[in-house]
Amino acid sequence: QVQLVESGGGLVEAGGSLRLSCAASGSIFDIGAMGWYRQSPGKQRELVATVTSGGSTNNAGSVKGRFTISRDNANNMVHLQMNSLKPEDTAVYFCNAFIRRFRFGVYSDYWGQGTQVTVSS
Repeated sequence: QVQLVESGGGLVEAGGSLRLSCAASGSIFDIGAMGWYRQSPGKQRELVATVTSGGSTNNAGSVKGRFTISRDNANNMVHLQMNSLKPEDTAVYFCNAFIRRFRFGVYSDYWGQGTQVTVSS
């Protein structure tokens, strides 16, 4: 009933940039916090950045000054601009959103399927 679909991943050289986008669709009343997480082989999924419905952002220390999260509330989208990419940024990036499907419902946690980002040295 609710889908999150990521786009924009790919292969880039170190120092390059990529922009990830995530679109939420389906039966949606409103969306709370949205965010990006990533997972590398053999590692746990980790927070990259989050943004509240009001626009307040929080970034992981490893990406501060390089990554910028933003959201488009009118289109139920969240974006991640990634600059100065490093090989250690290589991971599958997942979109996350807390979505309320009905006016008197509760917020539930939704995830996208992930998009691969590979940074070559």
